[in-house]
Amino acid sequence: MVDAYAMIDAATGMSEEVCETLRDTEGIVAAHVITGDFDVMVELTGDEPHDLLETVTTTIRPLEGVGTTRTYVCID
Repeated sequence: MVDAYAMIDAATGMSEEVCETLRDTEGIVAAHVITGDFDVMVELTGDEPHDLLETVTTTIRPLEGVGTTRTYVCID
């Protein structure tokens, strides 16, 4: 298993909607509205690193209201 965290910059007023959409998505363990440089934090999991890439590029980034993303892969 490979785990990662994705940080998402959401459009104004879209953080909660982005979270709600992602919480019901395969490969996403949890999604939270947060404070700081980003608006949403998502915990991802997959069998291979490619699974994480696919979730970010085909599920998260195309969502309305999603801007910049940063993904941090866990190494332990």
